[in-house]
Amino acid sequence: MLCVTCFMLRENMSDKKTTTPKDQDVEANKTVAALSYFWILCLVPLLGKKDSKFAQFHAKQGLVLFIIEVIGGLVFWFPLFGQLLMLALVVISVMGIVKALNGEWWEIPFIYEWSKKINL
Repeated sequence: MLCVTCFMLRENMSDKKTTTPKDQDVEANKTVAALSYFWILCLVPLLGKKDSKFAQFHAKQGLVLFIIEVIGGLVFWFPLFGQLLMLALVVISVMGIVKALNGEWWEIPFIYEWSKKINL
């Protein structure tokens, strides 16, 4: 009987998950971070969640994506190249939304390097 009780206590203690401040930041701000990939709405987490590293991470990438989309809007008039560029940017934005909602720190190739240079 004593062994069963000890086993159950040990199992209950191992089920408890310790959360770090980083995990709490992700859980609290993942929906706001997902806004980063909706064009101009990247400014909401960028200016409103300055204390959240997770929201800032995604907001900076979203800002770079937004700038590329604005410039890409001018290129959109070229028949094939512009449309492929806009399609690729929409796919990247959707992937960013999914990754942010899942709480992942996804570094978008090339865009992440530019986003590191943003200091607000």
